[in-house]
Amino acid sequence: MTEERNFESLKAHLSDLQEKSERWHKSLASAFMEEEELAAMKRVFPASAYIVYDGGYEDARKQKVIFRYDPEDDFSDVVCMKADLDQRFRKIGHRDVHGALMHLGIERSTFGDFWIEEDAVYLYTSQSMVQFFTDHLNRINQLTVSFYPIDEHPVQHFETRKFTVVVASERMDAIVAGLAHVSRSKAREMIQQGLVQCDHVLLEAPDRTAYNNVTISIRGVGRFTFLGVEHNTRSGRIAAEFVQYV
Repeated sequence: MTEERNFESLKAHLSDLQEKSERWHKSLASAFMEEEELAAMKRVFPASAYIVYDGGYEDARKQKVIFRYDPEDDFSDVVCMKADLDQRFRKIGHRDVHGALMHLGIERSTFGDFWIEEDAVYLYTSQSMVQFFTDHLNRINQLTVSFYPIDEHPVQHFETRKFTVVVASERMDAIVAGLAHVSRSKAREMIQQGLVQCDHVLLEAPDRTAYNNVTISIRGVGRFTFLGVEHNTRSGRIAAEFVQYV
């Protein structure tokens, strides 16, 4: 219920932003949205010539919606910032960067995707936040850093592994049971508890059939993409192929 109220509030806010864009004859951008919010809002505000979703690069996990008054306008206030790293004496991880961001007392919606490479940290944010991060985001787990905006828009690459699981059927309770290594009854219980999402939308029906390329997120287990049925077994079960993001 709380999630539904949050989505309704976000929907109202975006409707107001869209109306202002039309009334002011000006392109306007929202704050960054999480994947669950994006999935819900894309059903209400589908992408078009006047509605664009941008997180800095294609398939960014966090994105904002941009309402464009003129479809020829390429307005976007998404900026990529970079901090050069020397990790020879101290290694940092994703949690360290996230902790440093939260320590600044800012909302999660003020920044988009961020990730660490061998010699740099990349952070997507809005143009209005560039100076703030330049001035204040200067330490990550005792490692001194200095963020600055760059013209390039690098892409985050995720490590994956492909594997096969033998399950009873393509029903979601069977799929969840196989991925989480639990019984079908336990899988149904996890679904009822709101621990499973399909394409970032809460799964409510355990008897739903999984379709190819659906993203399945199980809290405490991981995120997977169902690639399809590899083959049927002699016992009448199926060998289902997945990619896991690690």
